[in-house]
Amino acid sequence: MNIQTGIEPILREIEAREDEIVALTQDLIRFPTINPPGEAYRPCAEFFGARLARRGMKVEYVRAEGAPGDSDKYPRINVIARYEGSRPGPCVHFNGHLDVVQTGAGWTVDPFGGLVRDGKVYGRGACDMKGGIAAAVVAVEAMIDSGIELPGAIEISGTVDEESGGYGGVAYLAERGWFSKPRVDHVIIPEPLNVDRVCIGHRGVWWAEIETQGRQAHGSMPFLGDSAIRHMSAVLEKFEHQLYPALAARHSDMPVVPAGARQSTMNINSIHGGEAEHFEGLPSPCVADSCRIVIDRRFLIEEDLASVQGEMKALLDQLAGERSGFRYKMRDLFSVQPSMADRNGPVASATASAVRRILGRDAEIVCSPGTYDQKHVDRIGHLKECIAYGPGVLDLAHQPDEWVGIKDMVASAKVMAVATMDLLSRG
Repeated sequence: MNIQTGIEPILREIEAREDEIVALTQDLIRFPTINPPGEAYRPCAEFFGARLARRGMKVEYVRAEGAPGDSDKYPRINVIARYEGSRPGPCVHFNGHLDVVQTGAGWTVDPFGGLVRDGKVYGRGACDMKGGIAAAVVAVEAMIDSGIELPGAIEISGTVDEESGGYGGVAYLAERGWFSKPRVDHVIIPEPLNVDRVCIGHRGVWWAEIETQGRQAHGSMPFLGDSAIRHMSAVLEKFEHQLYPALAARHSDMPVVPAGARQSTMNINSIHGGEAEHFEGLPSPCVADSCRIVIDRRFLIEEDLASVQGEMKALLDQLAGERSGFRYKMRDLFSVQPSMADRNGPVASATASAVRRILGRDAEIVCSPGTYDQKHVDRIGHLKECIAYGPGVLDLAHQPDEWVGIKDMVASAKVMAVATMDLLSRG
């Protein structure tokens, strides 16, 4: 059997392995890989690697020593498995993050129980993205078990810390050549962007802390001080009447979903001023000498980071010229440039073609409003051939009672198999 004629038996085999996909999803959910702090990373990675080793894949474990959060108590353990084909060819790599966010309140089921009900698997990480990982694993196993002489190589990685920026996971590996040519040619990340969507990129992000400064005085004589909170209110007023209207007027040609994210946006993540929050009893009567906000600015591929930062600085400098006593500090916290693969490139077109074959309808080509690990594959690994495709409804990510549809996992596993066979045969 050759690679061109062997896909139909593989698709039938994936269909027959629906229960395996469900069971693997449940097994992965039952590892409470909560980040932060990074719980259960090692046992989850070792479970993942042991399964792939049974298929003859070469398995390596890489600890991201020195990465943010890495410690002996919470080691940042990544696992990478590789299957070498019978002859030279390209490498298709499936990357999934093993970490999940905190459970939060509002659950009606056990967040780490892996409940199956009404055609869905429930649990923290079911949608984002352990269901996608399970689909990719079973797709690859079905290809290996088929006996087809595959050219090139197939890799699967389970990485950590995506929910906190990916620096202990894909970024660490990319810095060491794990996501660059000639080792890897195409990357598919099974993030939950909906089963009929191919995600080719994401907007940029800039986080910063802005602090307004004042002068402390007795609260009964505020005229002897200078309130940093009142200065911050002037900043917020500028945002409302000047910055937010300007951002709303900027629109992108990136196919970002939902449509509201096709413009520049900014969220105020937090605000802190004056008395510290963590105390018991009554606060002391003081004029606040400091007030801080953290901003989350999402920007378009048509913008650049320097202009985004410069726009904020110009607004604050304008206030300094208009408002008596206004002083501020601005500190960068985190930034990522926008990323977008070629929608007509090999990995995007192969996956879109596979969606059409399996689902009987055209794939929607989209970009994500937030970032994911494509940013590190692109910017550090210098590999543009990277997209996100997987089961799961994007809106369910990080929600209570998170779930992934069983039929969607099976369909996405078929899509991944068809796309992989296409990419390997092109090589």
